[in-house]
Amino acid sequence: MIVNTLGIDFGTCNIKIYNKNKKLIINERNIIAIEGKEKVLAVGNEAYEMYEKSPETIDVVYPISGGVIASIENARLVLKKFIGSGIGLFSKTCDYYVAIPSDITELQKRAFHKLITSSNIQAKKVYVVDRSIADAVGIGIDVHKARGVLVMNMGADTTEISVISMGSIILSRMLSIGGNKLDETIQSFLKRKYNLTVGIKTAENLKMNFCCAVSEHPDHKTKVPGIDVVTGLPVEREVSQNEICQALSEPLGTVMETMRVVLERTPPELAADMIRDGIYLTGGSSELRRLGDYITNTVGLKVNRFENPSESIVRGLAKIITDHEYNELAQEPREKVYD
Repeated sequence: MIVNTLGIDFGTCNIKIYNKNKKLIINERNIIAIEGKEKVLAVGNEAYEMYEKSPETIDVVYPISGGVIASIENARLVLKKFIGSGIGLFSKTCDYYVAIPSDITELQKRAFHKLITSSNIQAKKVYVVDRSIADAVGIGIDVHKARGVLVMNMGADTTEISVISMGSIILSRMLSIGGNKLDETIQSFLKRKYNLTVGIKTAENLKMNFCCAVSEHPDHKTKVPGIDVVTGLPVEREVSQNEICQALSEPLGTVMETMRVVLERTPPELAADMIRDGIYLTGGSSELRRLGDYITNTVGLKVNRFENPSESIVRGLAKIITDHEYNELAQEPREKVYD
């Protein structure tokens, strides 16, 4: 029997799964729609279509929140949906490589391991990989070298800032600010400034297609549909790009404060490498326009950006699985940790 190998990145917004046998990556929304707390109506992109549009009898929820598992039962259902839909077709058993944040508790790390072993998906072996290590490997960095690498992954719920050298994490900080916080900031600003209530999807669309981390001149404007706070009627308001940019400076400023803390605590020789090489910016929310310019203006380091940054971690898992030089970056959890 041929044993397949799967690499899984449980993102808050999207779940990414690498299939070694098929040599492909599945990337779908990590969300589930449940009716009456028992009946599963949809999973993944199909469930996301129902988000903010479903009746009260249907819950459309994300199983992962703040970088950790919020509902292990819902996470199992999402996982079994994708594993059972043909991704493990070539074998009855699989080895699993799971990316987990380094800056979380041992109990929270244990939950990711338990999710695999308790989901009835015939796991043969389960390995864990630090997300930041997989992230760096996924963007083409040789993490074995004795040089300081600064990776900032800005996801949906969290931003993880890590210093890596010789295959290990020297320093890592994770804060609860990501793309969702930026969406909420846009919602609050529109309500306060324009008396306009908009949904999360509208705010997310504004963030990705209109907003900017650094003010631009001339200012740009666009019309945004929503509900008038006073009358309760549907309206359309013209909003300013630079005004939203100023609103976003608060959560982005908090991220930069954490970046400064990491830089201040980095050993001098590793910091010298970062001055030369800059910051490696990844994660789906890193695609905010001119975010690299904002970071450079704030901390004075150049920023390296990449195509399709939301899949950098799962690409790293793929390389760790397939390249013998990187196999040792994955660890099989010890029983004393995951009892």
